[in-house]
Amino acid sequence: MPELLRINNINVYYGKVQVLWDVSLEVNKGEIVTVVGANGAGKTTLMRTISGLIRPSTGTIIFKNKRIDNVPPHQIVELGVTHIPERRHIFPKMTVLENLEMGAYTKRARNFISDTLEQVFNLFPILYERKKQKAWSLSGGEQQMLAIARGFMSRPELLLMDEPSLGLAPKLVSQIFDLVVQVCNQGVTILLTEQNVHQALEISNTSYVLENGKVVLQGPSKELINNDHVKKAYLGI
Repeated sequence: MPELLRINNINVYYGKVQVLWDVSLEVNKGEIVTVVGANGAGKTTLMRTISGLIRPSTGTIIFKNKRIDNVPPHQIVELGVTHIPERRHIFPKMTVLENLEMGAYTKRARNFISDTLEQVFNLFPILYERKKQKAWSLSGGEQQMLAIARGFMSRPELLLMDEPSLGLAPKLVSQIFDLVVQVCNQGVTILLTEQNVHQALEISNTSYVLENGKVVLQGPSKELINNDHVKKAYLGI
């Protein structure tokens, strides 16, 4: 599969505090790639750096053969990279439909709103039922679906999902991971960060383990599920 995203040895600081150390990874078109690790490992910082909200001090980020580590966030979205942050960040006082329409504000998405809405409502029928409701009135799981659907509305080639299962009940977690797979099946490549290691490894093609800002393991997800370190540190085995 062709390479969509390549990160080469990025180092990232908050002020004088280094958070990511020589992080490299690649994402191939059509894959789900997972970055797993404990809280504070640097997963959110990695996502914010890819989407342009933070700039690496050294290293490069290449998307579709174009260097984007010095590109402003709004231009990165136009190139086809959409970031769904942790804790959802939906617009609570807007309706479900208005939230979805906000996701299609980019030039690349604006002319296809009707078609993309139809896709979204096929993927997320509950959002069609709730389309006139204010976003604040949705359950936690429905709000997470709305956040994913709003990201989908921008017609991304690469969707960055930061901790999509955070704060959800176990039954809803499985539902959200099923939806992640369905979104990928629509032709969207996904880079996912998760503390819910077992289910993230189950649905992904390739995985990276991030610890204290460094990639300590990488490989096919099916192999990492059986890795002794992953079993002890993350799966409780």
